[in-house]
Amino acid sequence: MKRRVSDCLITVLLCATCSWSIAGLESTDGLLSQQASEILTTRCMVCHGCYDAPCQLKLEARRGLDRGASQDLVYDGARLIASKTTRLFDDGFTETQWRNLGFYPVLDQQNPTKSVMYRMLALKQDHPLPYPGSITESFDFSLNRDQQCPKQENFDRFASDYPLWGMPYGLPGLNSQEHQIMSSWLKRGSPPVALAPLGSAVKSNLEEWEAFLNGSSNKEKLMSRYLYEHLFLASLYFEDGDRPTWFRIVRSHTAPGRNIGLIATRRPYDDPNTKEFYYRLQRMPVTALDKRHMPYRLNQQRMNWYRDLFLSADYNVNRLPGYDPKKAANPFKTFKAIPVSSRYRFLLEEAQFSIMNFIKGPVCRGQIALSVIDDHFWVLFVAPNDSEPEQNALFLSQESDNLRLPTVATGTPVDLLAWRRYAKAEERYARAKADFMEAELDRTRRNLDINDIWDGDGRNDNASLTVFRHFDTASVVKGLVGETPKTAWVISYPLLERIHYLLVAGFDVHGGVSHQLESRLYMDFLRMEAELNFLMFLPPEVRRGLRDFWYRDTRPSIREHFFTKSEIFKRPIDIHFDTDNPKQEFLQRMRQRIHGATAGAYDYRVDASPDLVDALKRLEQNPGIHNSYLPQVSFVNVFGLQRDDVYTFIRNAGYSNIAQPFRDRKRRLPEEDTLTVARGFIGAYPNIFFQISEKQLPLFVDEVAKLRSKEDYVRLHNRFGVSRNAPWFWHISDKLHGMYREQARERAGLFDYNRYQHR
Repeated sequence: MKRRVSDCLITVLLCATCSWSIAGLESTDGLLSQQASEILTTRCMVCHGCYDAPCQLKLEARRGLDRGASQDLVYDGARLIASKTTRLFDDGFTETQWRNLGFYPVLDQQNPTKSVMYRMLALKQDHPLPYPGSITESFDFSLNRDQQCPKQENFDRFASDYPLWGMPYGLPGLNSQEHQIMSSWLKRGSPPVALAPLGSAVKSNLEEWEAFLNGSSNKEKLMSRYLYEHLFLASLYFEDGDRPTWFRIVRSHTAPGRNIGLIATRRPYDDPNTKEFYYRLQRMPVTALDKRHMPYRLNQQRMNWYRDLFLSADYNVNRLPGYDPKKAANPFKTFKAIPVSSRYRFLLEEAQFSIMNFIKGPVCRGQIALSVIDDHFWVLFVAPNDSEPEQNALFLSQESDNLRLPTVATGTPVDLLAWRRYAKAEERYARAKADFMEAELDRTRRNLDINDIWDGDGRNDNASLTVFRHFDTASVVKGLVGETPKTAWVISYPLLERIHYLLVAGFDVHGGVSHQLESRLYMDFLRMEAELNFLMFLPPEVRRGLRDFWYRDTRPSIREHFFTKSEIFKRPIDIHFDTDNPKQEFLQRMRQRIHGATAGAYDYRVDASPDLVDALKRLEQNPGIHNSYLPQVSFVNVFGLQRDDVYTFIRNAGYSNIAQPFRDRKRRLPEEDTLTVARGFIGAYPNIFFQISEKQLPLFVDEVAKLRSKEDYVRLHNRFGVSRNAPWFWHISDKLHGMYREQARERAGLFDYNRYQHR
């Protein structure tokens, strides 16, 4: 990172090499269209992408610009019944279809200078943000703000009422050259940029993979259904030189070799309503948003792995499962024929991707769904072993009814009687698991030991993960990052599978509040199970105390989880401890034992001077109320004569418990807030950019330690932060995007600025 690159070069490189690029190589209007596409990417998409794009104006693809905007909200916590789905590449394909779904145009081919987009850009040019000074009185930056979403016919009134609200909203406007490019492009009818044609190698790979996914045997068909239901959100890619080509897996009425006849359903396990269909790979002409981007490479090595897992294994599929809603949502019944060991290995070998689906999938804005997890915790996995009860096919078959997930109709109120049935089923499963586990350990005359935790087989860095929650968003990275967290999870196969079908395959972002609430409540069970799995690797005498600490201020019925009532909770382990802090000792031992757990990519001590390390260590090892005044995610650019680096500061909020979906403030314990410092970038939604010279870093650390009020933070922000109205905002934005691309390559996507603070 020790280099300087001009703004223009960074912007061009970002768009030219970014995965899922809007811009192709050629367009009907050549260079002008490509330049306009780059500006849309770096200046507009950073606020307009995913389901939480303001006014549903999604600009990660040209189709989003043609679709236009809508005054309807996707994230609506008060919605009692389900809304119609309005997914960009699924639920509409023509302008007429989108207008019928309530979307209105932001372009005007007949009179481009009257279009919403043209006038939004011009409004910002006519009324630039004032600087210096605060702009908070003129703007509402809250996530739940009322969206104006002006239409062309009422734009004059909007401009009169909100003269500073031109685009980009609450950020500096385009410079004169950028504005001229966009104006010229819009006046010429906003011609699109054509996608680059597929290379011969990609075409060959595409044909081979579509043939593989559409085998004729029952075994091949069941494998493909399993792959589809687990990869439907993945950013699939083939490598073509230095530039990936991106696809997604879909179901189609048409066979490979023909145009895709998309079958669009709410959930991937919904009935396609046709006896014959095909799995196809659809090219995705969009730009990668970091909050949704989940890269997953398709190559010959992976195909061979799938063959070994699903086709070479010794089992028969006499009859294919159907799509009955009550059964299709239960993977333990649908995929009963596939060996448990194959299913677990599929999820385990790409564990970060498996968990990332829950983190980055349908809940790119999910306070209800994400309030079920702590702000910082580590994840370990049960070692693959057929003798373990949850990896025993007979045991899972017997318990498949108890493992069923909520399948509430999307538009119904919360059914408390049905909810109690799910709770009872979970309790029966937990007791059966404890009894099976006790009997199996007795039979083999052993106790749990350190080898029951997967070590990545000495080669796989998916074996340990760190999850950070940032209020209503989250991040997951490989390795054990930060100081020892309050909690940790140990995940087994059924937990991984249920998390996926609860919060990914089965989660409907357009659903009513009952669906979202029941999903959140059920996830409580899964979190507690993962935490109790972890406690089983600690001495019996500390388990209850830790559990009670995690669940302070909760009812006894919540703390006394049914699993803790079993004798298995008192069973000793074959792990020796040398300190009086076994939780920390165990986790630090795992950090050294598990492949990749040291997470060197995020270690701020790498290539850092002793003074820099000392300053950052003081930040990370100093919990307390002062941290509560910091934003949740800060990107910190530390520069000097020989240094130009970026670190992420993540504020981890303390709670007495997270066992309740509401009233977070009553359970907040700001005196327990901690700060994680990581080298590079973690988080898709930066709340603030700090720019600090290396010599001033000790001063910055001292100022953070003294924070005791919002006014203290404002002074810190004024001294080191980059405000929304700073004239150099886009300079630092381009710079950080370029550095992220250099660090993460195909894993990188654009950051989202909807949560960027002013002061």
